[in-house]
This record gives sequence, C-alpha cells and structure tokens, in this order.
Amino acid sequence: MITTSIESVPGRKIVEQYGIVQGSTVRAKNVGVDCVAGCQNTFGGELKGYSQLLEESRAEALDRMIQQAEQKGANAVINVRFGTSTITQGASEILAYGTAVLVQ
Repeated sequence: MITTSIESVPGRKIVEQYGIVQGSTVRAKNVGVDCVAGCQNTFGGELKGYSQLLEESRAEALDRMIQQAEQKGANAVINVRFGTSTITQGASEILAYGTAVLVQ
C-alpha cells in the first residue's frame, strides 16, 4: 500500500477514488511512564516513554487506515494526515486519515 502526504503518487495515474478512509486508536497513559515523565519534567529532556507511546499509536492508526483502504479496493492513500484529541484526562485519540485511491 502506497501512502503519501501529497495529492498524488508521483509517476502514477489515479484511476479511481474511493473516498476518505481513517483509522484511530485511543491510548491512556501508563503509571510507570508517568513517574519517569515526572522526573524528566523536573530535570528537563525528552519524555521518551510518551514519545514511544505516541509513535506506537500513530503506527496503529495508520495500519487501521490502510486496512480500511484495502477493504475498499484501494492500492494507495493520498493526502495522509494525523490528528490528535484528548478524550479524557490521561487518554488521547490519534487519528490517521486520507483519500483512498486506485493508481496504475
């Protein structure tokens, strides 16, 4: 599956459009990660536990979006974007979305 953040796939012609596809996941913080993050927040530096959590969440949302595109018969998703929203204190949604297309 080709995924791209631009409006086309270079060197390929879009022959069919299937519409918007999306994938999302909701993740909550982990007590262990919170403890380490509290220390890092005091002394400065990257909050690696949160960075890893967000990286895994984006990958899962992207995989779910790709699955939805494949179910529609697409072989590419263009204009891929990510969004984030807070669901409740300590839990966030990561959303991946784009346009499913068939390219030659």
